[in-house]
Amino acid sequence: MTLALIAGRGRLPDAVAQSVEGELMVAALEGFPPDALAVDVEFRIEQLGSFITNLKDRGVTEVCFAGAIRRPPLDPAAVDAATLPLVPRMMKALQEGDDAALRTVLGFFEEAGLTVRGAHEVSPDLLPPPGVLTARKPDTQNERDAERAEQIVEALGAADVGQSCVVHKGQALAVEALPGTDWMLESLVSFRHGQTGGIFFKTPKPGQDLRIDMPTIGSETVVKAARAGLDGIVISAGGVLSIGLADIVKGLDERGMFLWVRG
Repeated sequence: MTLALIAGRGRLPDAVAQSVEGELMVAALEGFPPDALAVDVEFRIEQLGSFITNLKDRGVTEVCFAGAIRRPPLDPAAVDAATLPLVPRMMKALQEGDDAALRTVLGFFEEAGLTVRGAHEVSPDLLPPPGVLTARKPDTQNERDAERAEQIVEALGAADVGQSCVVHKGQALAVEALPGTDWMLESLVSFRHGQTGGIFFKTPKPGQDLRIDMPTIGSETVVKAARAGLDGIVISAGGVLSIGLADIVKGLDERGMFLWVRG
């Protein structure tokens, strides 16, 4: 049984690869190579059908998507014969938003007989246990802000927009959109002018397929949340991956912040 790790940018692909005990093949979308893994196969969206056939020819039975990518520009002239039948569904999905596009891509792999496994299934240790994992605990205002943040992300998710937001005293200071979490947190540094307080909240979108694009935090999240003057980080239990949990907790403890894995 061979697993193909379809790897994007960031630390997640390497963390998942380290958990794989059997045969592993690393594949990457052209233009989005993983940061720390050697790539066995590159592919283009315009040749997705041929890529899936290639995986099966190599004995791949399972695929796992991990890491960040952006939608590449599509070249209609580069579409090959194996991918041409998929194009109408691909174009329809791209018009409906990221989640629809991702679900459609997963469907292509499954229709070819490949099993799609989530990063959390391949590497269950990347899911932190529920509870407050730091010395500092959230106070009553932090708890209220988490409730408010959950409502905001539910609304964002219904519109297929983002997975996170920042809330302080019930007010939404920032919400995640296409530029991503890092950009959102960085934008708060100048906006707040040294003000402090509030939480960074991250959770999957309602109904999100957790086998792909599962929310993730890491040590860099701690640094950016601290620069934004926040009290702590709140993530949903079972719905957000943590890369280097011990380092995350240590970094938060050193800064007097908290990590709440909210059940």
